Amino acid sequence: MPNPDADAALSAEQLEVWAALATVLERLPTALDAQLQRDSGLTHFEHGVLFALDAAPDRILRMSTLAGYASCTLSRLSRAVTRLEGKGWVRRMVDPSDGRFTLAELTAAGHDQVVASTPAHQDLVRRVVFDALTPTQARQLGVIGRRIAEAVGGGPVWTPPADAR
Repeated sequence: MPNPDADAALSAEQLEVWAALATVLERLPTALDAQLQRDSGLTHFEHGVLFALDAAPDRILRMSTLAGYASCTLSRLSRAVTRLEGKGWVRRMVDPSDGRFTLAELTAAGHDQVVASTPAHQDLVRRVVFDALTPTQARQLGVIGRRIAEAVGGGPVWTPPADAR
């Protein structure tokens, strides 16, 4: 069904909001990658993969599930997991319950890497996101972020398990 507002230009207020969000979308990944590369030799994406595996039961997830959490293709995830396997932090295996699936398992060395890399990463997140906002604004940002992510599509937004928070 055509949207009559689809051809309308953004209002000045909408353009201002979009400009701020677009700037965050450009600057934040660069800052996160720079800190993780400098301190841990990881990209933000790789750290997210390790963190999700670390929070999973038995530190194991199906690659397809992990790709959903990471909002990426299986191909992109596979390339990242290959790099992480090369460092001894992840291993892949056939899912014994269904041979059509591949599992990713965080190794003990991978867990150690998560433990070592997470504090400095969370410190940066705290400084650039949470210290810039009031607690109310931070909660609103969570709601807003989930709504935008759901509007974009690609499945549910990953939420860390209660014991990982």
